[in-house]
Amino acid sequence: MLQQQHIAKSMLSDSKIAELTETANTIRQDIIEMLLAAGSGHTAGPLGMADIFTLLYFHTMQHEPQSPEWDGRDRLVLSNGHICPVQYATMARAGYFPVEELKTLRKFGSRLQGHPHREYLPGIEVSSGPLGSGLGQAVGMALGLRMNEGRQTDNYIYALLSDGEMDSGIIWESAMLAGREQLQNLIAIVDRNGIQIDGYTWDIMPLEPLKDKWEAFGWHVIEVDGHNFEALDAAIGEAQSVNNKPSILIAHTIPGKGVHEFERDYQWHGKPPSKEEADIALRELRTLGSKIECHDCD
Repeated sequence: MLQQQHIAKSMLSDSKIAELTETANTIRQDIIEMLLAAGSGHTAGPLGMADIFTLLYFHTMQHEPQSPEWDGRDRLVLSNGHICPVQYATMARAGYFPVEELKTLRKFGSRLQGHPHREYLPGIEVSSGPLGSGLGQAVGMALGLRMNEGRQTDNYIYALLSDGEMDSGIIWESAMLAGREQLQNLIAIVDRNGIQIDGYTWDIMPLEPLKDKWEAFGWHVIEVDGHNFEALDAAIGEAQSVNNKPSILIAHTIPGKGVHEFERDYQWHGKPPSKEEADIALRELRTLGSKIECHDCD
C-alpha cells in the first residue's frame, strides 16, 4: 500500500505532462515491437518502467544525446539489466541512435543485447546483468564525482533497481556504504512492482517493511506512484533537496502497464509476446495513444 507523505510540489505543466504521457505510450509500443522481433526478452518490467524512464530522459536528467561522454551529465545506472528494452527505446526516442535500430534487439552483432553493454552503445554507463551489482556501481560513481577535485559535484547518479533484487545481500552492503558516506548526489529508484521470475515477491521473499529498512541504512525514503509524472517529478525534486543523505524512491508500478492482459501477471516477467499477443497489445496502446492526442488537441 502506497503511504501518503509530504512531497515537494511538481513544476510540470499540463502540456508537459501530456507530452510525457504520449512519449511513454510510444515507448511502450516500441518495447512490444522489439520483443516480437527478437522472439525473446522481458515484457512486464519494461512496460512498467516506461513512465519513469520517460521522465528521466525527457525532463529530469542533464544529458546530451549527441555528446554521451559530456562531463556535466547525470548518470543512469540500470541494475536490473534485463529490463533494458525500455532503456533502449527511451534512448532512441531521445536521439542517441536511430529508432530503426530497436528491432535489432538481441540479434547477433547488435549493439542492443539482452543486457546492456557499455562498450557497445554510447550513453550506457555500465554493463549490467548480475542482479544486485548496480547499486554498488552507482555508489562508486557518486564517490568518484565527489573525490575528483575540480569536477562538478552537482551531477546526480540515478540508480534503477528492481524489488526482486532486494533479495541480494550486495544491495544492502552498498546501501550501508552510501549511508555512511552521506552521498547526497545518489538517488535510487526501486521498481516496486511486486513480481519476480518465479512469482510474487511477497511469496518468494517478503520485503516489507521496505521503507523502514532503507531508513535504517541512513537513506531518505519517498514512496511514490510510479505512473504519476507530477508525483514522480516532485519526489525527485525532494530527493535533490536533501543534504547529507542518499535518497531512494520506492516507486509503486504495475508490471505490464498499458496492456490489460499483461498487467500484474508475474508470468510476463521473462517472456515476449507472440504475434497474436503483440497485435492485441499494440492495438490497445495505439487506441490509448489516440485518446492522449485528442485530449492534447482539446
